[in-house]
Amino acid sequence: MAPAAVNAQPATPVAPPRLSVGRIPVVDVQPVLEGGRWPAKAVVGEAVEVTATVFREGHDAVAATAVLVAPDGRVHAAVRMDVVNKGLDSYRADLVPDRVGHWTFRVEGWSDPYATWAHDAAIKVDAGVDVELMLKEGAALLGRAAEREGVDAGAARMLREAVAGLRDTHRPAKDRLAAGLSTHVRHALADHPLREHVSASPDHPLVVQRTTALVGSWYEIFPRSEGATYDAETRTWTTGTLRTAAERIPAIASMGFDVLYLTPIHPIGTTHRKGRNNSLHTEPGDPGSPYAIGSADGGHDAIHPELGTFEDFDAFVATARAHGMEVALDLALQCSPDHPWVATHPEWFTTRVDGTIAYAENPPKKYQDIYPLNFDNDPEGIYVEMRRVLQVWIDHGVTAFRVDNPHTKPLVFWERIIADVNAAHPDVLFLAEAFTRPPMMHTLAKIGFHQSYSYFAWRNTKDLIAEYLEEVSGPAAAYMRPSFWPTTHDILTPYMQHGGPPAFAIRAILAATGSPTWGIYTGYELVESVPRPGAEEQIDNEKYEFKARDWVAAQKTGLPDLLTRLNAIRREHPALQRLRGLTVHPTENDAILAFSRRVTAAQSPDGRADTVLVILTTDPHNIREGVVHLDLEALGVAAPADPDARAFHAYDLLSGAVYGWGANPYVRLDPWHNAAHVIGVRTL
Repeated sequence: MAPAAVNAQPATPVAPPRLSVGRIPVVDVQPVLEGGRWPAKAVVGEAVEVTATVFREGHDAVAATAVLVAPDGRVHAAVRMDVVNKGLDSYRADLVPDRVGHWTFRVEGWSDPYATWAHDAAIKVDAGVDVELMLKEGAALLGRAAEREGVDAGAARMLREAVAGLRDTHRPAKDRLAAGLSTHVRHALADHPLREHVSASPDHPLVVQRTTALVGSWYEIFPRSEGATYDAETRTWTTGTLRTAAERIPAIASMGFDVLYLTPIHPIGTTHRKGRNNSLHTEPGDPGSPYAIGSADGGHDAIHPELGTFEDFDAFVATARAHGMEVALDLALQCSPDHPWVATHPEWFTTRVDGTIAYAENPPKKYQDIYPLNFDNDPEGIYVEMRRVLQVWIDHGVTAFRVDNPHTKPLVFWERIIADVNAAHPDVLFLAEAFTRPPMMHTLAKIGFHQSYSYFAWRNTKDLIAEYLEEVSGPAAAYMRPSFWPTTHDILTPYMQHGGPPAFAIRAILAATGSPTWGIYTGYELVESVPRPGAEEQIDNEKYEFKARDWVAAQKTGLPDLLTRLNAIRREHPALQRLRGLTVHPTENDAILAFSRRVTAAQSPDGRADTVLVILTTDPHNIREGVVHLDLEALGVAAPADPDARAFHAYDLLSGAVYGWGANPYVRLDPWHNAAHVIGVRTL
């Protein structure tokens, strides 16, 4: 019996699956933060290293292009990437943005038919296999390359001449092949590559900021101490003012500092006011901590009446700008019990079960003069008010905020407010003072903070310093910019307490050369190193009292001259204005550290290749000597045939001496007289 007929139904078309890999796979693109959740960072003129893994099936050649797209959506640069590791299919290139804004970049992988043909043709023609076929294929390939739209006339002519050479049957096969493999052809195709199966990665975000977001020399002052005077007869102080503080600006600027950071200048509360050395007992005339913000005279949007008025502040900012400095202001989101917000917005604080407002604590430490904000009850109200406060200071010329303890506030608040401020004022910077766990520090940087204090102050041995320099100059440099401070008004490490003037010189040299941004707390020039017993901070801390300083005496330490010279070296050497390009060099002494920073001409902001080599002692007490083993390639220096021969001129940028050094120079470092060599490397 015949089978029953079956009515055939047309097949329903099946949509092709959405593919996440291109014809030429492009993976592991960097710098990308959390899959593009936040943008990588750069400053204007900074070379951004882009890396990727690019490969394909089979044996045909592949290549890659890094593409930088400007804020207006136009392609700013398309750079052919270099092969870093052929076996691992690793590629890299530098992209250089030229203006502030929100950019994107991508990596395009592509099949390189010319490289495939060149490889195969060289082997086959030499072996006498498929000779005529390979030459014809080469001619067809280069002919197609010459006729593409966008190829300039010179390159097209060069390619056509190669086609003619490949087709010239009157010449030997190897000569015909040489026409297709000539340097001229390779250069023409390097400028105008023949790309097939172009496969692009996703576009990745890159925020580009002004140079000071990466490079700066900060100097911190307590304005009330600048110009303060003490009457020994009455045993009373007269406070300094913004006007008297402005008189100090020329001296600070003359040392080469370009950011003047002011601790809080707002009214200070009287309730639970702290006395000298954080004492609960106050004496008449004790000024209190400027971090206990707020009184009947106002809060975060006001100036302490003893310091002056907004007119005085505007004059201060104008004086700073006239001397090439900008003004940064401390932003401490906390209040004294006398702050106006305590009365008008009690919901912005934490009320305990007994009805009292909780003061700040970090057990066993207690800060009875400070109420921390509680962001959970009315986050929108706090946000709106703090955005208004920031605008007050921006309108009066503040271009940077040093944020006190940002890790104790919600990150969602910081991400929102920094983005909001920068949308209207892209020149305004935020420095995070967050000495906390690494995940918090790194995430603060990712969500928008332009710079961050760092663990630098506690890295004092050769190995710890080397490890830390490599850490901050590695992949994290794409989003986190460390600011190196040897001391602050809160930090005086045992190294600084016991190392004397040499320790202050050593740490200044290391801070100034170890990071593009560094800072000094006023009084550093006087080697202020006496600690409060049991604490890593100075005795008679300036947070709780006035401090008048003898700047004439500071000249005797030699530190003002050293700071001046260090800032000059930083300005003169592009290598010290970048985090990347670091190499740590081995030494034969456990207290001698050697590292270098290098930028090529293409990576340099001024187009000059530059290398700076730093060799310093980490021992502030003893003379140290030994051999340094230099990686000459990392210095941009060709290795001589004789390993003991001179390889480069070593210009000591601190002393002015000039040495002829090879790969293994011997150094002798005296912490009292020459704690370091800061070397400008020049080829022979």
